[in-house]
Amino acid sequence: MRSELEVADIFRRHDHAYRVAHDGHLGRVERRVMSAIELCRTAALGGHVEACEDCAHARVSYNSCRNRHCPKCQSAMRERWLADRQADLLPVPYFHVVFTVPAEVAEIAFHNKAVVYAILFDAVAATLKKFAADPRHLGGEIGFLAILHTWGQALTHHPHIHCLVPGGVLSPEGRWLSCRPRFFLPIHVLSRLFRRLFLERLQAAYAAGRLRFSGTLDGLGQARAFTAAIRQLRRKNWIVYAKPPFGSPEQVLAYLGRYTHRVAIANSRLVSADETSAFRWRDYRHGNAPRLMSLDPHEFIRRFLLHCLPEGFHPIRHYGFLANGCRRTRLAIIRQLRVAMKLAPTAAAGETTRPFPRFDPTVCPCCGGILRITANLSRWRTGPSRPQPDTS
Repeated sequence: MRSELEVADIFRRHDHAYRVAHDGHLGRVERRVMSAIELCRTAALGGHVEACEDCAHARVSYNSCRNRHCPKCQSAMRERWLADRQADLLPVPYFHVVFTVPAEVAEIAFHNKAVVYAILFDAVAATLKKFAADPRHLGGEIGFLAILHTWGQALTHHPHIHCLVPGGVLSPEGRWLSCRPRFFLPIHVLSRLFRRLFLERLQAAYAAGRLRFSGTLDGLGQARAFTAAIRQLRRKNWIVYAKPPFGSPEQVLAYLGRYTHRVAIANSRLVSADETSAFRWRDYRHGNAPRLMSLDPHEFIRRFLLHCLPEGFHPIRHYGFLANGCRRTRLAIIRQLRVAMKLAPTAAAGETTRPFPRFDPTVCPCCGGILRITANLSRWRTGPSRPQPDTS
């Protein structure tokens, strides 16, 4: 159901004033995101007419912008993506592991998004792979799905990675080795390894001249200041959190749906979009208490645009035996091993799993008939030129 208020309403009302006030600080990506959200599902992007086959009911549906930062365009993409992941599920416990970085690293990441986000993915992957391969822990090849989020509940810049990890590894001898019941890996040791691997990669990027600093971070351009900052980061505790395993494949998919194809804020959280932009949020530091935050519209837009990803950057990645190049082969081997070991029934042994639902055909609200497209509407081509939305 469509929310009464939308992020697009705030953008449409305050777009021009914000662009004028922040013209020197808006990049190409941010401008395209703003234009895409404003034009999404309006006559500017064209559309089509749907008519019922059984009665005279007809309606106009406008095209979506398909921008990955648009709150209205992610639902359909998420449902299709989750349906495709149905075939990747294994009959084993799944763990949800979250890797976060300190606020100092988040500030460096904001000035170097593409470089530091890539380092974050690389450090998380290396941490899990190294630990899983150690015979003292699991002793084999791990597989996992990693999802980047860059926001907190209050729209602040808070980069972190959610990992969904099957509870076991594929050993070099070709055996399936399961985790201990309700235990993944030692979190405190995992956190220290993650900190070391991340900082090593950050220092290497700095030595290669790939990091840029400005504003309050301008001093880090000096090697001595950067070394001192790294030394302070080594003394901090980095947070790695693992939740208890899930009970069934259906629960895994339902949980995944809460994290994939997300944007900084959903339309359903908005409360007002007039002189102030108010939205609901949860204060995790005080028992997950519900709060209401009111921001100036320009500040709301600024915080929303903090989370625009660099062009071509992939926020969802697969690793280990779930990597795209070997996933089908490795999953088939693991399922055969599970059947042979008789640890759990699989689809090959007669178990059936409920497929993740896809979208049903559009139904006429008058008579229940099927709506068919009868005419296409052209894009709006008059008036002042506007930047075209990102369709990637």
